[in-house]
Amino acid sequence: MQDRRSFLKNAALIGGSLALSSTPALAAKARPNKLCFFTKHLQGLSYDDIASLAAEMGMDGIEAPIRPKGHVEPEAIETELPKFVEALKKQGLELTIMTSGINEVSAEQHTEKVLRTAAALGVKRYRMNYFKYDLTQPIWPQLQEIKPKIKDLVQLSSELGIQPLFQNHSGKDYVAAPIWDMYSIMREYTPAQFAFVFDIFHATLEGGYSWPMNAKLTEGHWGGVYFKDFQWQGRKAEGCPLGQGQVSPDFAKMVVKNGYSGPISLHVEYLKGDAKNPAVLKEFREAHLRDLKVLKEWMGWS
Repeated sequence: MQDRRSFLKNAALIGGSLALSSTPALAAKARPNKLCFFTKHLQGLSYDDIASLAAEMGMDGIEAPIRPKGHVEPEAIETELPKFVEALKKQGLELTIMTSGINEVSAEQHTEKVLRTAAALGVKRYRMNYFKYDLTQPIWPQLQEIKPKIKDLVQLSSELGIQPLFQNHSGKDYVAAPIWDMYSIMREYTPAQFAFVFDIFHATLEGGYSWPMNAKLTEGHWGGVYFKDFQWQGRKAEGCPLGQGQVSPDFAKMVVKNGYSGPISLHVEYLKGDAKNPAVLKEFREAHLRDLKVLKEWMGWS
């Protein structure tokens, strides 16, 4: 079995050279935002391998799924997350956004253990799990039932010094698909207490031409921004490389014009395959570079 160094060396040779800054510190000078990418497609790679890939891409950190079936299971958070964070630190990186399975304070979700461990390791923000509506029941009362859950979670998060973020998703029964519903709750808190991680993919899919209105509504409560793209395949939205689908570069112009300085996460969830296969990893590397190039062009980064 090949060791980690051999694995990464072989993948790099297949993938070719990387036309990016080799260190996060150099890359960060050209932009005001911390840049990370979602590592869901790298499931199965070691912590060191994930960190090495992020460093080679010139990232400041990563957004990692620390949730059931993620890189770290909640039950193992106290022993495994320190190892992951240490692997990132060795490359000068951070866990910029922790994608969690948490949407309430409960023993079942290991809420306090997960958040306390992450906060102690210097993680500043986490993406919450989603809520869904029961479409056989009235909608507004269900939204009101969510409020006390968020209140308790915000209170615990504030005590621990970690910021909860809520992603606007798309779908017939997702809370925050129309944006307004979750914002009606979020506006009761300061952005530092509770904020959106604004997903332009889902905002475009759900809002069509109205995404600028939803972005304008929520821009004061952005704790993170997601860049990803999709194409319509009949009535189904399929993820695609950034710049090849429905997402408008005008969103990047809005982000820049508004002086948004929070983290930006690049999502390449359209990628499929086993990252442990060097040939597949080659494709992933090329996709990373392609999408990052488009993002830099849209944002005006040098």
